[in-house]
Amino acid sequence: MSDHYIYSPETIVKAYSLGLFPMADSHDSLDIKFYDPDRRALIPIDHSLGRGVHIPRRLQRRVRQAPYEVTLDQDFTAVIDACAAPSEQRTDTWINKDIRQLYIALHKMGFAHSIEVWSDGALIGGLYGVALRAAFFGESMFSRKSDASKIALVHLMARLRHGNFLLLDAQFTNDHLQQFGVTEIDRSEFQGRLDEALASDGDLHFDTPSAALVTPYLDQLAKHQV
Repeated sequence: MSDHYIYSPETIVKAYSLGLFPMADSHDSLDIKFYDPDRRALIPIDHSLGRGVHIPRRLQRRVRQAPYEVTLDQDFTAVIDACAAPSEQRTDTWINKDIRQLYIALHKMGFAHSIEVWSDGALIGGLYGVALRAAFFGESMFSRKSDASKIALVHLMARLRHGNFLLLDAQFTNDHLQQFGVTEIDRSEFQGRLDEALASDGDLHFDTPSAALVTPYLDQLAKHQV
């Protein structure tokens, strides 16, 4: 029996390429809506946007200590399920049943990816998003231990920078992302940056362990901050 979607995975990919992104109103919602906000939040991964990339020094030290194992695309379904689950920080999410199934399909097609954070074999944090050419659209993250989702984001930033990505879309800003130098730009500037990213090649370097990428990235950032 084939899967049935309210939209096809290909429609979701097309929406991203046009600057739109899908959300459900709630976990139990039967509908998916597409959004194209007037202001778009981007996370800098280099120094070409806003005030440039920023990672708090305390978090940099924490990442260098490597308290957890960080992987790429090892358990996408577990990550999206954790992002969809209620927590102390959120009583509801925008990830409904159809969103879940669509993004699992996108993962199988090679468009959606997850960063996992593990402690003693247990999944304690992570994030997922969609990669198109040199653009990465961050969707959601979760954390079950201190700094786990933040560590996942730093590892993603390092991987994107190493792979010549040009854009890390956060959609909307929030307090959690402020510490990373998240920058809001208007729709027209976003479209220009998106067009540039879609005309360029990005490489997630699947065979390269996250640990091999994050330290050189932080070293490069430290030189710029001196």
